Amino acid sequence: MSFSVIIPARYASSRLPAKLLKDIHGKPLIQLTYENAIKSGASQVIVATDDQRVAQACEAFGATVCMTNNEHTSGTSRIAEVLTTLNIDDDEIVVNVQGDEPMLDPAVINQVADNLHKSQMQMATLCEPVADKVQYLDPNCVKVVFDKFGRALYFSRAPIPYFREMQDFDLSLCHKHIGIYAYRSAFIKQYLKMDSSRLEQVEKLEQLTVLNEGFDVHVENACGDTGFGVDTQDDLDKVLAALAPNNKG
Repeated sequence: MSFSVIIPARYASSRLPAKLLKDIHGKPLIQLTYENAIKSGASQVIVATDDQRVAQACEAFGATVCMTNNEHTSGTSRIAEVLTTLNIDDDEIVVNVQGDEPMLDPAVINQVADNLHKSQMQMATLCEPVADKVQYLDPNCVKVVFDKFGRALYFSRAPIPYFREMQDFDLSLCHKHIGIYAYRSAFIKQYLKMDSSRLEQVEKLEQLTVLNEGFDVHVENACGDTGFGVDTQDDLDKVLAALAPNNKG
């Protein structure tokens, strides 16, 4: 199975300016994300950015960079421009890895690509068990429910599944969505032509438009560590602590 990883990498960030270039023990954050993607077994890894500062930093550590325009409103649309610019085949499996995910296990990246290949669904993504009831109730934690075939039934910021009788609360049924996606090149282009569904608009979850259009999204528990995205200084401090040289091994 061949697949490509494309890493959307914006410079702008309202909560943590220039976060992709923040130093993580001698390397810019984006380099850690790129190196994990390389280890996943991808046939190629491409950083997609609209900023020369990000491009120069990536080229300095040997990354392949594709410059994109600065009008994209999502990583998916930025990836679509890369597909067109580089003339990537419509059947190619593409994994969307966010640039601010420096702790994502390479095996997880390979897993989502392999799941798309085996399932023959239009998209694949991953999840992990919800940690506790607090996380289950947190609207910032996106939950997903899926059937026995791994087909997503719904994604929501609301606590799903809902337990009518709280004495029946079963944490093993609760799954947190992990924002990594695999899809074929042709489907990305098709997705961008879809009208945003009302469900997407109210939940602010773009994958709901895919479900609304009748397409299948494969979901499975991640096989390794997923880490977390770096959105704030607090997140950055946690990554620095977790990846400190004295914490390795």
